[in-house]
Amino acid sequence: MTDLKPHLDQAVASGKLLESSAKNILQLLARASSPVYAQSIRELVERGEWAELNDRFFRTLAFGTGGLRGRTIGKVVTDAERGTPDAQGRPGHPCVGTNSMNFFNVSRAVQGLVAYVKEWLALEGRKERGSIAIAHDTRFFSREFAELCARVAVELGCDAHLAGGPRSTPELSFAVRETRSHAGIVLTASHNPPHDNGFKCYFADGGQVVEPHASAIIAKVNATESDAYTPLPVEQQGKIHTLGGEIDEAYMNRLDSLILDRGVIAAAKNLRVIYTSLHGTGGVIVKPMLARLGVQFTTVPEQDAMDGLFPTVKSPNPENAEALAMAIALAEKSGADLVMATDPDCDRMGIAARNAAGKMELFTGNQIGSLLAWYRVHKLREQGVLTEANAARGVIIKTFVTSDLQRAIAEKNGLRCVETLTGFKFNAEKLEKYERALPAEVRAKYRTMSEAETRAARLAHSSYYVAGGEESYGYSGADFVRDKDGNGAVVMFTEVAAHAKVRGLTLDRLLDEIYAEYGFYFEMNGNLVFEGAEGAAKIQRLIDTYASEPPREFNGVAVTASRNFGVEDIFDCEGDKIPKEKMLAFDLANGGRVTVRPSGTEPKIKYYLFAVRAPESGGAFTPEQLAAIKNQTRASLDDLWAWLQKDAARRVST
Repeated sequence: MTDLKPHLDQAVASGKLLESSAKNILQLLARASSPVYAQSIRELVERGEWAELNDRFFRTLAFGTGGLRGRTIGKVVTDAERGTPDAQGRPGHPCVGTNSMNFFNVSRAVQGLVAYVKEWLALEGRKERGSIAIAHDTRFFSREFAELCARVAVELGCDAHLAGGPRSTPELSFAVRETRSHAGIVLTASHNPPHDNGFKCYFADGGQVVEPHASAIIAKVNATESDAYTPLPVEQQGKIHTLGGEIDEAYMNRLDSLILDRGVIAAAKNLRVIYTSLHGTGGVIVKPMLARLGVQFTTVPEQDAMDGLFPTVKSPNPENAEALAMAIALAEKSGADLVMATDPDCDRMGIAARNAAGKMELFTGNQIGSLLAWYRVHKLREQGVLTEANAARGVIIKTFVTSDLQRAIAEKNGLRCVETLTGFKFNAEKLEKYERALPAEVRAKYRTMSEAETRAARLAHSSYYVAGGEESYGYSGADFVRDKDGNGAVVMFTEVAAHAKVRGLTLDRLLDEIYAEYGFYFEMNGNLVFEGAEGAAKIQRLIDTYASEPPREFNGVAVTASRNFGVEDIFDCEGDKIPKEKMLAFDLANGGRVTVRPSGTEPKIKYYLFAVRAPESGGAFTPEQLAAIKNQTRASLDDLWAWLQKDAARRVST
């Protein structure tokens, strides 16, 4: 394809093509094994699709701490990629590009991961053959990518435990631990648009990779230049094992242990639930779990079908009201109390619930997480599991950008609240730390112990994880899964809803009771989206200006303190150092806070706005006081967000 070089050089000279894009195009042509790559590039060059080529090639899709994520279907689909579309209209081949999710980059990722697993086992002095658990969601090419992962792993000498069909991300985390695998892979782009896919990487503890493994794996993957490799002799290759019903059953048995009081659910006989999987993997586990709990539930039939196009929603994201619209309409029609929705890989859950006025009301991720944390602390204290004597061993884990209401709940009840960076891998890192703090004889049998047994051991010798979550609709309540768990969230929140029902409360009124006691904590999130190569530069410029020109005030409210997580040494309440990350937090004179960070998985910069009004010491808000405070606080954050958008536009343009 050297005949393309003059065309690329001319496009670079005229400013139509980035130099990095031209370089990556030529390197891919020299290394890729599939003819589809050359055919697609030629077509895009001949058609003058320079913007498309820049988006696909301005960088190599780097393997980061979260793995890979990118477009698997281009904005422009070439004839070579289109091939023979399937029944859904999906192209026959993934998007060609060094910045795309395709077989080339997936193969590189698996090769690097296998190389590290083998190296790690050797350093640990372990003689066993490496093993990798692999799962996938319902997205385009997810199954093909998963099968490629299994084939590469096996041909390079590892066993592969491959899910027999679509399974959720949290079940993959569980399967890594259950099969004693040394690593895990799940093919998913979570709640991203249909054109995206991704590759998440897990290690032997069942959590997403963290240091010291993360940097070493990243280096191995990014040093792998081609999708081609030489398989080992057959006798040295691994084997593929299919994960099916036995893992599902083991996982559901553990999920069952999340219920703290079965009597509460049994007493709420008239609780009615609508559940939707948004065309994803959630129905595999959630539906049999709800049936096992004896809950009256109905699904949204149109959204039960697993479909990577997600045809009934604009985005399969349970954070968005639109994604729950069909379920809410069904709830209004049927008189149901609660709507629960999970995203395609079922690690996130959103809800809507009937409020005191009889209307379905959406709850934020912060509100859902706070209700879960409050209920679990309340019930565990009521049951005598958490006492004055052992409460200090209890832990709630939340991210720095999650509601401080959860910290208030923890501290008032004598528990620790540990704050982490965004990403459940940091939550999982803490859980692994707590497991390692157990006596050796307990650690040796930990994964085979019941939840009651592990809880007793943690309360006696280490730290007991009560609940954890992040504002972006991710939650968990136990350590048998080392990631956020939409399946577990549905189980736990069903009990919260039943508790409210038995007490004759709607969930908004239950939340008001919590606000009245602990204070009104209100949060607002905003995003500014900048796509493509130019967008990435704008996001970087914004972050740079917040660091170099930190605001002295936000919409007239003075900044009293700031933290730059990218350069400062910051420690959590347990004395552990927080890893460096591009994130800045600004404390305000009115008790509020603004935090800014670029997304690690999407082309956007995120803003987190926090406000709080606490009652007088030892007191509580009256309903009238709380209503007035809610209105005032929401209006002030609306004004602050409008100001931030104007300020961001100014920063980007200068």
